[in-house]
Amino acid sequence: MDVGLHLANFTWSGGPHRLVDDLRTTAKLAEDVGFRKLSVMDHVWQIGPVGPREHEMLEAYTTLGYLAAVTERIELLAWVTAAVYREPGLLAKEVTTLDVLSRGRAWLGIGAAWNEEECQGLGLPFPPTAERFERLEETVQICLQMWSDSEEPYDGTHYQLGRTLNSPQAVQRPHPPILIGGGGEKKTLRLVAQYAQACNLFDDPSLEHKLDVLRGHCEDVGRDYDDIAKTVMLPIDPGQHGEHVDAVLAHLQDLAALGVSHVHSRVGDGSDPSWLELFGERIIPEAARF
Repeated sequence: MDVGLHLANFTWSGGPHRLVDDLRTTAKLAEDVGFRKLSVMDHVWQIGPVGPREHEMLEAYTTLGYLAAVTERIELLAWVTAAVYREPGLLAKEVTTLDVLSRGRAWLGIGAAWNEEECQGLGLPFPPTAERFERLEETVQICLQMWSDSEEPYDGTHYQLGRTLNSPQAVQRPHPPILIGGGGEKKTLRLVAQYAQACNLFDDPSLEHKLDVLRGHCEDVGRDYDDIAKTVMLPIDPGQHGEHVDAVLAHLQDLAALGVSHVHSRVGDGSDPSWLELFGERIIPEAARF
């Protein structure tokens, strides 16, 4: 099992004037201590589970471009891109650009979007649920076409592209891996089975059931269930002095027994690197054994 780091909070104790320095330090140290993936949210306002909406929030793909410049090995993605916030052709170019500039470390993390409040606030599109999922599927199809050898037009229900030219192409072939986030049993997990290299689920009592649902969708579409990486987002608190590490590792081992191969945890205070060092010393090496 590998471990990833999620930057969901940019309101750190060092204050806004130190944000860029602390962000660089956090990213480089995360890479050095062995985190496999580094992600940011695709939100324009802070979300309720993390903090007040007025707290600092950086735009996802601008931030990922910066993170590509200050790291060398760690994989980079938005966890997860809101499909309706960008036109699909532009999104494919953004992820391709990230892949080129990071020398092949980009993922496309994507979902149907959910935060209506920030959309209303900044004038972003937020169609009804069924349409958002239709647009999500068309967006993935367009990205895959732009990462292929085809420059043919794309004529969908919601999107029409006259020529799917994408130059330069992504470094990773056949394309940057795709992670589809969400646990919706009828739509989201079907899309995972059909298109994705990874899913993302939450660490809750429904996890085993969700994985069984995904297995069923894989059987329906003729996909090998084992080809899909199972990732879980969960808060990991090792304790200030590592007092919770044993309990954390026991839980990660339980997740590994279900087939989870990657756990993704939120960042702490980016102005204090000590907690990252604790992960690197006591959690990441042990999780790699599971």
